[in-house]
Amino acid sequence: MKLHKQYAQKKSLLCVGLDTDIEKIPAFLLDYPNPMLEFNRRIIAATAEYAIAYKINTAFYECMGTKGWETMAETLSLIPSDIFTIADAKRGDIGNTSTMYAKTFFETMNFDSITVAPYMGADSVKPFLAYPDKMVFLLALTSNAGAQDFQWLKDGEKPLYQHVITTSQKWAANSVGELGYVVGATKADYIGEIREMCPDAWLLVPGIGAQGGDLQAVLNEGKTEKGGLLINASRSIIYAGKGEDFAEKAAAEAKKMWAEMGI
Repeated sequence: MKLHKQYAQKKSLLCVGLDTDIEKIPAFLLDYPNPMLEFNRRIIAATAEYAIAYKINTAFYECMGTKGWETMAETLSLIPSDIFTIADAKRGDIGNTSTMYAKTFFETMNFDSITVAPYMGADSVKPFLAYPDKMVFLLALTSNAGAQDFQWLKDGEKPLYQHVITTSQKWAANSVGELGYVVGATKADYIGEIREMCPDAWLLVPGIGAQGGDLQAVLNEGKTEKGGLLINASRSIIYAGKGEDFAEKAAAEAKKMWAEMGI
């Protein structure tokens, strides 16, 4: 599996989020035919030494229409083939619709994994799990303020996010793909109990860096012998610099996070 190999090779759990906003990239790049693509090209080249995964937030590309989809595909092609890729698309719909979403991101785009919303249940998730060598990251316990609206609602003693984890593992048992979970870094106090519920699953953990998550707390509670964590950082790395040396600044920030992991 790509993640295990990358973890063993680089001693890293870093995932770089390519949430590229054309309004935030250095102004000099606007002279290029495709400013977003040039920005991504330089970020990837500068950080690949430390990253075991790249997460493309599809919303930042989809909003640009056809040009955005082309840029997303070209960005994906720039990522070294041995590095794991995530489509942060948060899809999830009735079975036949999810089947088309799965085709989009696993066949047409050839991402290694995708984020999926579990609210509509098993038939909305299983089409994504049917692909060999692909992964699904289900939203479990997120870091946004609105997470309290539903994720903490209790059925008996267990909050909804725990039901999502325990129930979904039954779906994965009958499917080909692997199943992981999105758990916000600002919820580090709960990562330990989540790890007990899914001891071998990979957890995609956004919220380190700009959102203020505690890296060491996440590592202490969630790291496994084979890695088990993808520590995502987006803004704190890709926007570390504003000038022509932005890629060098991004590399320095990625290296700093890698060193802090101390693996």
